[in-house]
Amino acid sequence: MKCRVCRGPAVIDIRRHNAGFCRDHFLVHCREQVRRALHDHHMIEEGDRVVVAVSGGKDSLALWDLLAELGHDVDGLYLGLGIDEYSDESLGYARAYAAAHGRKLHEVDLGSDLGFTVPAAASATHRSPCGACGLSKRHVFNAFARDHGYDIVATGHNLDDEAAVLLGNVLRWETGYLGRQHPVLPAAPGFVRKVKPLVRLGEREMAAYCVLQSIDYQVEECPMAEGNRHLGYKEVLNALEDRSPGSKSAFLFGFLERAHSRFESVASEEREALGACRECGSPTTGEVCAFCRLQERASSASTRDEE
Repeated sequence: MKCRVCRGPAVIDIRRHNAGFCRDHFLVHCREQVRRALHDHHMIEEGDRVVVAVSGGKDSLALWDLLAELGHDVDGLYLGLGIDEYSDESLGYARAYAAAHGRKLHEVDLGSDLGFTVPAAASATHRSPCGACGLSKRHVFNAFARDHGYDIVATGHNLDDEAAVLLGNVLRWETGYLGRQHPVLPAAPGFVRKVKPLVRLGEREMAAYCVLQSIDYQVEECPMAEGNRHLGYKEVLNALEDRSPGSKSAFLFGFLERAHSRFESVASEEREALGACRECGSPTTGEVCAFCRLQERASSASTRDEE
């Protein structure tokens, strides 16, 4: 296998592009895919303050590195979820990357800062751990960015992630979610802009990028993710991709180009109907937002357990 650009030995093949790349040209390929995503979707404007949601995994660390390589001045934000050794190790990778590259990492810990952990929240509310985790991340990342003067939260959602979410939304015809499924969610009252610059790159490419850039990351899957339905959607899409390379990309970008606009009005109507949470001021459909309700129930359960 030879590099498509220089004809030297390739270190990776990308079947959906029918191409192999040597180390240097693969890194150029990754930067170009992110640059195109930023440009095509007008993700970051000059003067925007950007914070990357950092988990310690390959995607978020690669995103932080790629945005910096492209000249953007970005900080990181790590949210401690309280999942025992897994969270401790993930924080270690995030801190190590920030220290090695001289970058600023903010840290918020659900347990010490907000009084509960994801396992406690899942137990107290009978939510799935992934549901409690996702709700906490969305709330904390947005609130932190809003309260600390950042214009944008950048997340490491990649092509595989977005295709799997799309498949789930289509299977259930979740019209509101389909309207919000886009590489950019614009700013709105109570919300900063959210962007997904890795939408043109797959999981395997992000793992290769970290290896080639000597970025250590949390390799283990979250121990609480077992049974997550999106992992099942990824398995289905991986089987399709194996038989027909390019299927994931065609599925996702075909939706964005030809169908997303059909659902935008549903998402817009839902946002316009939001009010302010009486506890924290975040946008919500009721008097108290879902995160505050989760926090109250999880904290109360923890207090009862201690008594």
